[in-house]
Amino acid sequence: MIHLTNLTRQHGNRVLFQNASVQILPGSRNGLVGANGAGKTTLFRLITGEEHADAGDISCNKKTVIGYFSQDVDEMSGRSALTEVMAASAQTVKLGAEIAEMETAMATPMSDDAMADLLERYGDTLADYEHRGGYDLESRAQAVLTGLGIGPGDYDRPVETFSGGWKMRIALARILTLNPDVLLLDEPTNHLDVESIVWLENWLANDFKGALLMTSHDRDFMNRLVSRIIEVGNGTITTYGGNYDFYLKEREIRREQLLASHRRQQEMLSKEEEFISRFAARASHAAQVQSRVKKLEKIDRIEIPPEQKTIKFEFAEPPRSGDDVVKFEGLAKTWSLPEGGEKPVFSGIDGLIRRGEKIAVVGVNGAGKSTFLKTLIGETAPTAGSVNLGASVFPGYFSQHSMDLLNPKRTVFQTVQDAMPTASIGVIRNLCAAFLFRGDDVDKRIDKLSGGEKSRVVLALLLAKPLNLLVLDEPTNHLDIESRAVLLEALQAFTGTVVLVSHDRHFLRSLVNRVFEIDHGEMRTFEGDYNYYLQKSAQLREG
Repeated sequence: MIHLTNLTRQHGNRVLFQNASVQILPGSRNGLVGANGAGKTTLFRLITGEEHADAGDISCNKKTVIGYFSQDVDEMSGRSALTEVMAASAQTVKLGAEIAEMETAMATPMSDDAMADLLERYGDTLADYEHRGGYDLESRAQAVLTGLGIGPGDYDRPVETFSGGWKMRIALARILTLNPDVLLLDEPTNHLDVESIVWLENWLANDFKGALLMTSHDRDFMNRLVSRIIEVGNGTITTYGGNYDFYLKEREIRREQLLASHRRQQEMLSKEEEFISRFAARASHAAQVQSRVKKLEKIDRIEIPPEQKTIKFEFAEPPRSGDDVVKFEGLAKTWSLPEGGEKPVFSGIDGLIRRGEKIAVVGVNGAGKSTFLKTLIGETAPTAGSVNLGASVFPGYFSQHSMDLLNPKRTVFQTVQDAMPTASIGVIRNLCAAFLFRGDDVDKRIDKLSGGEKSRVVLALLLAKPLNLLVLDEPTNHLDIESRAVLLEALQAFTGTVVLVSHDRHFLRSLVNRVFEIDHGEMRTFEGDYNYYLQKSAQLREG
């Protein structure tokens, strides 16, 4: 379907890939992985024609419809949400109009040759229209919008009234409704809640029949959808048959095999070079020496690509809190609306958080999860009820707003040093490295960092302090899989108490041992891990 052959692409002095080849076959499900800056987005842009290769060929059938969802959403205004989604299928709408015109023309007298020509064009246009799903375009757009959390009540709402995160959903709906032959998705699960992620997962698995190439920081999402991994890195493109977990294992096996081959080659080279060095001056061995010199010149030297290492950091033991960490009784919160009136979020919530628990707060988008965390931590006052922290509890709070509180003029190193004024340079650098700031990266200024990098700085600051209660609102947003793994390992080893909201199911499954679900203003407690919650909540829904 799409063939990329002997591609070379360079940005400045940096070679992203050289003489690299890969194919996107019809109906294939491909995950695209690689370190930040390795060239994943460049590969997308080469396929769509937004960038051009320095060398090599990209071939694709002219009739192949390619849909590309990226994090760079164009400005939207002047249309309703439903109209905006359908606007991406302008070619399909145009084909429908042409079909209507041709059907009208068929009712008028014309020569046999003209009619034959018209019928041929009509047949071709009709086939293209059906291929693009023209007959169910509007119903498909409605179904996709609803699946992504924008219900019938918001179909006619002006798109400019939606927040940035909801506009991302509309942009995603545009591409899905297009129903392309090849679907390119760059982090589609960002800004989606668990319910929308599960819907998208099912839609891609069951309803979408085209080829898929996607990046995602959601490990579960990748594992359940892709059957092939395309890795961009070290100047080349490598494919692995299998899902993301298979890729991780297979990559290690291939690296071990490469190291073993490299060792054997080095041993052989060492022996040959030793022979050449020993007998180079002897006329009796001249022919043998020359033969071995030529042999060495022809050998392809095995190169070991640099290994991505995650530096481990031993976090200081947090101070011990009392057994009862947070107790809340009759908790209620109501927000005052700008246009007047009030919006109740939850009420009558009672509960107790105990030392050492790791609790997930779950619920549909808008249920009040973030508000509940803010109320727990004292960021906002409850409308009714009380929240009481236990003895010797030292809380820390992370939210997306936390990133705005960083001093933009300070470097990463200076920011962490400010939080650990008595720590040595080595300890500070190790903490920075644990959150993937290595070498010169520690000297980057905060205002030059991406959203994910700022998130990592804030998380590093939390774990640098003697805190024993961490309240985390979407700590995995903007983090890639490697960064999420670093954070997960740190929180698993953390002996204090954790309360968090996250849409990363792998993260929750690997960490939490208790779940609070907020639903229609009430809270249910599940005394078990995330898998237990999924099982019990499914039973409740069926009941």
